[in-house]
Amino acid sequence: MTIEYDLHSHSTASDGTLAPAELVQRAHAAGVQVLALTDHDTTDGIAGARTKAEELGLQLIPGVEVSVNWHSQTVHVLGLNIDPHCRVLQPGLQRLQAARDWRAEEIGRRLHKAGIAGAFEGASALARGRIVSRTHFARFLVEQGHARNVRKVFQHYLVHGKPGHVAGEWASLEEALDWITQAGGMAVIAHPARYRMTARKLSRLIGEFRELGGIGLEVVSGSHTRENINTMGALARTEGLLASRGSDYHGPENPWVQLGSMAELPAGCSPVWESDAWPVH
Repeated sequence: MTIEYDLHSHSTASDGTLAPAELVQRAHAAGVQVLALTDHDTTDGIAGARTKAEELGLQLIPGVEVSVNWHSQTVHVLGLNIDPHCRVLQPGLQRLQAARDWRAEEIGRRLHKAGIAGAFEGASALARGRIVSRTHFARFLVEQGHARNVRKVFQHYLVHGKPGHVAGEWASLEEALDWITQAGGMAVIAHPARYRMTARKLSRLIGEFRELGGIGLEVVSGSHTRENINTMGALARTEGLLASRGSDYHGPENPWVQLGSMAELPAGCSPVWESDAWPVH
């Protein structure tokens, strides 16, 4: 029997739109049997997700998606099967949450300067957890008629060179890997095709990541095309990394990304869940 793994998802603890228990319920209904909750820079949703997962008989993998600055670029590293109570991990995440608080206020100030009043307050009202993210600003701007959809908001307001862009001050790659390792987790580079790096730069990232104890590459992602999947699968094999698979689900508002509805890993990849370090259910 094939087990359905989805090792990348978000709840209202960060920028998802479903509460942790609702997310688990939806994953179970979609046929997911192993789900990782990987909210941005927080583990606040894990307890609620775990309670619902135990009720439904779904295996929950406690996780986190850590924001990283690497050579003037933001990358994301998943920590899978972490101890949410780790005394090394939590102070690091609290630092990133404080950076997020400042960034959200600064985005609000810059959008106000660009003629959009009340953006910080509007984004905060949409956040059901403690984190106010760029996605919450995007949803607010869509509601206010400034763009047709979230993607258009990012293109016109929130990326480099646009009025609401504020660079994040995140963890170094070394810090992120240390936090995840100290928490007993497995570090995986999230959605690598999204970074638009040259092959040489991505190989450099992977080399540093592996030297610091990283073990995996998210080969299948909700944002990856079939070509991306094949390319990242070949890269995982070449670089000696385990392959992961996750939807990066944020909620039903994004119908192009569904829980569990993903391609299989390419042939020849070594799945992260077949590692000796993977938890046995």
